[in-house]
Amino acid sequence: MVPSGQVAEKQEPPELGRHPELKSWRCLVFYLCFYGFMAQMRPGESFITPYLLGTDKNFTQEQVTNEITPVLSYSYLAVLVPVFLLTDYLRYKPVLVLQGLSYISVWLLLLLGDSVLHMQFMELFYSLTMAARIAYSSYVFSLVCPARYQRMAGYSRTAVLLGVFASSVLGQLLVTVGRVPFSTVNYISLGFLTFSLVLALFLKRPKRSLFFNRAAPARHGASPSELDRMNPAPSQPADAKPGPAPLGAWRDWTLVRMLRELGDHLRLPQLRLWSLWWVFNSAAYYLIVYYVHILWNVVHPTTDASSVYNGGADAASTLLGAITSFSAGFVKIRWALWAKLVIAGVTAVQAALVFLMYSTSSIWLCYVAFVLFRGAYQFLVPIATFQIASSLSKELCALVFGVNTFFATILKTIVILIVADKRCLGLPVRSQPPGLLAGELPSSVCSVCNVQSVSRTWGRSGENTSAPSAWKQCPSCSSSTLCTS
Repeated sequence: MVPSGQVAEKQEPPELGRHPELKSWRCLVFYLCFYGFMAQMRPGESFITPYLLGTDKNFTQEQVTNEITPVLSYSYLAVLVPVFLLTDYLRYKPVLVLQGLSYISVWLLLLLGDSVLHMQFMELFYSLTMAARIAYSSYVFSLVCPARYQRMAGYSRTAVLLGVFASSVLGQLLVTVGRVPFSTVNYISLGFLTFSLVLALFLKRPKRSLFFNRAAPARHGASPSELDRMNPAPSQPADAKPGPAPLGAWRDWTLVRMLRELGDHLRLPQLRLWSLWWVFNSAAYYLIVYYVHILWNVVHPTTDASSVYNGGADAASTLLGAITSFSAGFVKIRWALWAKLVIAGVTAVQAALVFLMYSTSSIWLCYVAFVLFRGAYQFLVPIATFQIASSLSKELCALVFGVNTFFATILKTIVILIVADKRCLGLPVRSQPPGLLAGELPSSVCSVCNVQSVSRTWGRSGENTSAPSAWKQCPSCSSSTLCTS
């Protein structure tokens, strides 16, 4: 029996053959990808730490490590949920403009500020730019039909990765070959960011969004949202006109329904496994990214800016991350069987690379370890994304990623508060590996041990009636998904 959602999708008229629409779609894709590329052009970003520790600003390592950098995690935790909700409520474009303004504020404070308080405000604005990154990925999907989601995801991700790579290479060439001072590189970054803000002002604002501005049901049998198709209201006629909902109808609110649906799906071992990995490994990844530039300055302190190769390391790690992300799409294994082993192996490699970074006195070994660490993380990200997204409706998928990111941010903030903040331990960067690895090792332990018992229960297969009825274990792919084969 074919699910009603598939019937609705098959009844949608094909639009790919319309030449005017195809031309308009190509123009839209080009503009969106060009904006995504230009928004990443910040050649001075790889050199912010040596700029702060150098003669331009003269901050100490203790101030940067224990007073300035922790503010980024605290403020990101504070703004993550409000920005996530505003992104959907305001329909993406205003948040993209806010992101552009925040980037400009970051570099203005970086160039003109001269106190720890100024740099802490800089971290606050930078946290806004990080929280607003979801606006671009959500925005590109709101303007195209579902048939083009996969292609749009590939184009937009490629544009962003190319932008990061080009920005890092340009910054390294300016510093090493052109011997341009860090302050001048930051002024160049400010120019690129101003141009990307102008591009954001001309973006088309969508008429709908995922949660707050969902399209109203049409009169002539238009398809409802995925969540509505999965959970139809019991007493709502198909042709009924929407009216004001009573206060007691809170159980039918979209968010409440999604949370109930999510509670059912969390019984699935694969969803729990990859969500656990996402929380723990993402927390550890961003802890390393936050502090690795400070570590490089400790390992290789120098006043010669032309011998700083932070941009080259960032470019190489971005390129390797793009390659591993692309290659992950061609890995064909039975993930329900081998996922725990893959996660444990990759996590062990990451932990070893972190120990190498923090124990070696060679800056080149530090660079290589970071490049490999980032590549290993980027290899599992698309796999985790697919394993989660293929199991859920579009609305639930967004909610799961938001919840996972929020918990990862909480974990990361707790570790920074205890390990790095001067009001607690206030450890120097060389003494932080045990705290930073607190996000790495539990991900391996939890994914292998916790999910092991759940998988054995799920392996008894047909007897499991606690999961939603539409879920089953596909005999051909051996994965616990909403199988349609």
